[in-house]
Amino acid sequence: MDADEMLALFDRRMRREARADAPGARIEHVEVPGPPGGRAGVVVRQVGGDGDWNGVLWSDLDETTADAAIAAQTLFFGSLGRDFEWKLYGHDRPADLGERLRAAGLVPEPEETVMVAEIDGLPAGTGLPEGVRLRPVTGPAGVDLMVEAHELAFGRSDPGMRRQLLDRLAGNPETTVMVVATAGDLPVSAARMELHPGTGFASLWGGGTVPSWRGRGVYRALVAHRARIAAERGYRYLQVDASDQSRPILRRLGFVPLTVTTPYMYEL
Repeated sequence: MDADEMLALFDRRMRREARADAPGARIEHVEVPGPPGGRAGVVVRQVGGDGDWNGVLWSDLDETTADAAIAAQTLFFGSLGRDFEWKLYGHDRPADLGERLRAAGLVPEPEETVMVAEIDGLPAGTGLPEGVRLRPVTGPAGVDLMVEAHELAFGRSDPGMRRQLLDRLAGNPETTVMVVATAGDLPVSAARMELHPGTGFASLWGGGTVPSWRGRGVYRALVAHRARIAAERGYRYLQVDASDQSRPILRRLGFVPLTVTTPYMYEL
């Protein structure tokens, strides 16, 4: 499958036909009226609770429907008292959709590269450095190690992270995989995988590594570990929203860049 075919498959299965990623969330397909005689637009959004992801996953818009769609989403999520994210992709239309989102008050975060690999083509070995082992995360103690790894890797804390991870474990135990890499008692990296039933895709998240442990193969080992689990459960593809730091590693492993994505955030 070439990159264009893969992007079309990703758009269809992971965006247009997306399934809610939390027990209390729902996916809605909302029509946006067009001008008289013109084409209507469509927005696919997830609506969840306070601890869930709320936002726009996919849209089919043009210059005549984009502004109305943006205004409708800010009004809708605002009426629920929810911040939300509009997940914009580089091939979304209209071409100036990002500018329109900024004009409506949404703030862009750093751009990431959407990368996909066929699991069968990925290296099978973990290649862990000496003294490092991988621990599956199944409860609060493991989540605490993940949060600590995140803080050590990025030099900042995320007050809601622990609660969000615990909620994922409790609400989606069959489709959420978490793992932490430790050197002795010290967490040096942590990562998560979300399985998307019926799509063939599993998505990789996290993987931030403590600075003193970077360049030793820990991130690659976390990718291989999760790929093996996904393959055992019948999944064919791995997808990552890759940062500038992880993109070169993923390319060497066999991941192919498909497009870019930019989170546009709206905060009340």
